[in-house]
Amino acid sequence: MKNISNSTTKTITEIACPQCRKKVPWVDDSKYRPFCSKRCQMIDFGDWAMEKNSLPSEESSEDWENFEE
Repeated sequence: MKNISNSTTKTITEIACPQCRKKVPWVDDSKYRPFCSKRCQMIDFGDWAMEKNSLPSEESSEDWENFEE
């Protein structure tokens, strides 16, 4: 994360795009933040959809043994 100043002395924080690492200003006008573009946003979404990404869980398989729909 990096802070930059513009001509009106307003500090703008920059972050690295989680997908390509390109610097992205953290402002309301950044349409795809934290991503730099729709492309990087969709690549990340696809990774989650294909279960390449996951959140750790403490559930065991025993939790699902008695599951009924």
